Amino acid sequence: MVYFVYFHSVLQYGIIFWGDSTCAHQVFKVQRGVVRVMTGVGPRSSCRSLFGKLNILPITCQYILFIVDNENEFLTNAYVDGLDTRNKIHLYLTVVSLSYVQKGVSYSGVKIFNSLPSNIQSYRNDRNDSNTSYTDTLLFIPFTQLLNF
Repeated sequence: MVYFVYFHSVLQYGIIFWGDSTCAHQVFKVQRGVVRVMTGVGPRSSCRSLFGKLNILPITCQYILFIVDNENEFLTNAYVDGLDTRNKIHLYLTVVSLSYVQKGVSYSGVKIFNSLPSNIQSYRNDRNDSNTSYTDTLLFIPFTQLLNF
């Protein structure tokens, strides 16, 4: 598929640099436009079902996939605090005051990942054991709501 050769490779490469900046939201708009052109629908049509039909992950879901693929670089709250709390499976979110750091993919990705329901977060521990892949699960997340974080 032409999408994965041209657009997806640039998107995957640039996700580390864009982070949660306004450029990421513009890239999401371009990504929706590319999906609309590929399927031949109008410019005002919803892309929610089209992403799932084409097996294309939106940029916010790729943030989450980046965090899951690099989970060994992030600490959990249980490891940092040493306490058995209800948020022990959440990834540790460092306290920073610089907006430059807060807009980076490692900070915003952890923030988005921690806001996911616990049943989706638990896939990161047993994603190799399950029959459905993690990307299949991410296709069903209402990604437009994730852009609000």
